[in-house]
Amino acid sequence: MRATERLERGVVLWVPIAQVEKVESARIEGVELSMEKLAQMRSIDEARELLGALPREYAAWIEAQRGQGESLNAQRGKVARKLLDQCEQAKRRIEQGIEELSGETVLEAFRVANRAMAAAARQRESQSKGWRPKDTSAPRWRPFQLAFLLMNLRGIARPMDAEREVLDLLFFPTGGGKTEAYLGIAAFTLALRRLRDPNITSSGVSVLMRYTLRLLTLDQLDRAAQLICALELERQQDTAKLGQWPFEIGLWVGRKATPNRMGKKGDNDRNTARARTIAFQNDSKFKPAPIPLENCLWCGTKFEATSFPPTPNADQPNDLRITCANEDCAFTRDNPLPIVAVDEPLYRRLPCFVIATVDKLASLPWLGAPGKLFGKADRYDKAGFYGPSDGEKQGSKLPRPLLPPDLIIQDELHLISGPLGTMVGLYETAVEALCWRELDGKRILPKLVASTATVRRAQAQVSALFGRTEVDVFPPPGPDRRDSFFAKTARANEQNPRLYVGVAAQGRSLKVVLLRTYLALLSAAKKLYDATGGAANASNPADPYMTLLGYFNALRELGGSRRIVEDEVRSRLQGYFRHRRIGEKDAPFVDRTIKFEAIELTSREPTNRVATAKRRLALPFSEDKSVDVALATNMISVGLDITRLGLMVVLGQPKTSAEYIQATSRVGRDEARPGLVLTLLNVHRPRDRSHYERFEAYHETFYRAVEATSVTPFAPRALDRGLAAVVVSLARQGEAALTPATRAADLALYRERLPWLRDAIVARTRNQALDEDDFEALSSSVGARVEALLDDWEAIAAEKNEVQAGLQYGPIEARPRPPLLHDPLDPDLVREPPGSKLRAFKAQWSLRDVDAEIPLLIRRLDGGAPEKP
Repeated sequence: MRATERLERGVVLWVPIAQVEKVESARIEGVELSMEKLAQMRSIDEARELLGALPREYAAWIEAQRGQGESLNAQRGKVARKLLDQCEQAKRRIEQGIEELSGETVLEAFRVANRAMAAAARQRESQSKGWRPKDTSAPRWRPFQLAFLLMNLRGIARPMDAEREVLDLLFFPTGGGKTEAYLGIAAFTLALRRLRDPNITSSGVSVLMRYTLRLLTLDQLDRAAQLICALELERQQDTAKLGQWPFEIGLWVGRKATPNRMGKKGDNDRNTARARTIAFQNDSKFKPAPIPLENCLWCGTKFEATSFPPTPNADQPNDLRITCANEDCAFTRDNPLPIVAVDEPLYRRLPCFVIATVDKLASLPWLGAPGKLFGKADRYDKAGFYGPSDGEKQGSKLPRPLLPPDLIIQDELHLISGPLGTMVGLYETAVEALCWRELDGKRILPKLVASTATVRRAQAQVSALFGRTEVDVFPPPGPDRRDSFFAKTARANEQNPRLYVGVAAQGRSLKVVLLRTYLALLSAAKKLYDATGGAANASNPADPYMTLLGYFNALRELGGSRRIVEDEVRSRLQGYFRHRRIGEKDAPFVDRTIKFEAIELTSREPTNRVATAKRRLALPFSEDKSVDVALATNMISVGLDITRLGLMVVLGQPKTSAEYIQATSRVGRDEARPGLVLTLLNVHRPRDRSHYERFEAYHETFYRAVEATSVTPFAPRALDRGLAAVVVSLARQGEAALTPATRAADLALYRERLPWLRDAIVARTRNQALDEDDFEALSSSVGARVEALLDDWEAIAAEKNEVQAGLQYGPIEARPRPPLLHDPLDPDLVREPPGSKLRAFKAQWSLRDVDAEIPLLIRRLDGGAPEKP
């Protein structure tokens, strides 16, 4: 404000309010978006007619933007031209994708992908609305989804094209439809591989999709499995075209989510698939299903005790089938759902589509079987595929080895950062090397696709993680931040924005603020709910606000607040109708009775309870098992895609803006019902106070505040923790003769075949170097460490062979041989002398941490036997 100006009016808000406008997919005229109509295209001419308007309209928009940019100053004009050049590149790729449909096989794969996506969408909508699939609305692409699919056709269809090595990053706000976009690419990839080779050699893993969190993995399993079900029905209708081997989807996650072993009678292991299945069959009402699914993913029928028949028998099963109890479902009786959720059969079946958590990469040095997921199988029979780790007796020889994955999808890229991202980036060296294949003398890598809603310095993060130097962000931003052609920011008068409210109280503890906020919101919501018809109104507009979703930055804060909710909030809601302002006749509150236990979405909850909680959150409040209060940590920041939710209370400003954006975007996804987020801030914390004082300005620009991520896979401490595991992974999985567990002792016999191992690791250091001199120093240092590890391995093997003790990779595959690898906290490793070469061979089972588990015995005051927790 200038000194000569006069302040006419000032406003002070003790409860600041900010609106965050929604970003919506743009509408483009003249483009055929119906999946079922696109599935009926018969020629490239028809494709140009139905899809050609997409690049034409985009080109016209680019030209219009260039015209507007002429009035900008020199610096802004330069930036605008650079942005529009990126838009031109995207337009050219879309045009090339359309022209790629001139090939009959590519066109047929595009048709199959559209039919499968449409069938899956109809099944999903029929379950949510209770209609027959044929009565649901015709599935349609959003323009950006179709454009993203088209621009990736060339990189998939032509492995030797330069676009194969471009990482395409789909950057779109949460809830915008990113999942359907990359599932469309996956459907095309799977169909094309089978159409080009319907024989057994086209089997194996074609698409590998990876996540970081259980909730995210489970949520994406639903949609991906529905797609695979649709593709499998397509295959069953024409096996000559799509092959005899079924389309299947595999869930490759930790044993807390799915069992890793099938188990057998007498093994006394409660975590096996057999034990979990028997427990479910004996008490299907109270025991969880053996895998984290409650309903048939195709028709929605609830699984019964007979839905998980162990095969071939209950005593020594080798597979866990999943059959629907609905006799009218396509996947019942002898046609089970194409889902493989147990590690042992997954390594044998090699599903074409694998959903995994990044932590599973840690198993590569410990176990031989995971290598088969990267095409390391050479034999097969009707039960599955076999590789070097399975011995020589099983199966017939394949005409040629299976292909490695064609497509790798990394969802929520922003989560692969910090210590986790550093370890993942190091292990990616092994993943990339295992996915290499030669074609006409050229090294072919899988196509990489990633997605996120919050990212900064994507180029640096991708380079460190995946070693890819070219990154194309889609949709590319235009000069106007509110308009990128494919996405537009809707103004508040066009679409309901998400409303943020800041609450802080000087001299009051945050727990008191939380108590009073919860009381007011829960009671006022009930007042509005009753006023608009209550449970009798099936479309009650107050329904999204009857479930309060509480977000906490730490389990400690959540634990204390849970007691407040279940005790004080519950008791004080009785009689809360008396709270009113002085002179106010119509009270804004009513009494309300909430359920005793708040549901919890945290890492300490078992997977089956997380899945149940997620299903209950989607229920309208009129349903018996609806939720009053749900308490969550950052588990919900990604993967909780429930349109119904509309109310969230955040206790304390999250540590990062990316986390805040992701978490609060879980509510307000219904276009007709805006989301309400209350952030409770502690004014005695400098960071919270800053956000409170700048509340409106921060929320108007918080996408600009997203932090840059740090990924340093070749930092000294990262190499200490992970280089040995990467070296062993590459040697074991890359050289078939070293894959069996007992062949760890034979390194000296095959080391001359491994010069590529050092080269593969050293090549990845170039992306971490600041300049050529730095690259020379780093590559020399890393190369020397690799050679030293191989020398030490060879020396350890010689020592063990000399005393005829043998050597295995880990401690469980070939007992009683001594292991090469040890967990960093293994007590046997601690007992090794300081100069022992074994101390260098530390590998983790998790890429997140190496904290030791501490067993506790709880002593009873009555003198009884101690209780195990």
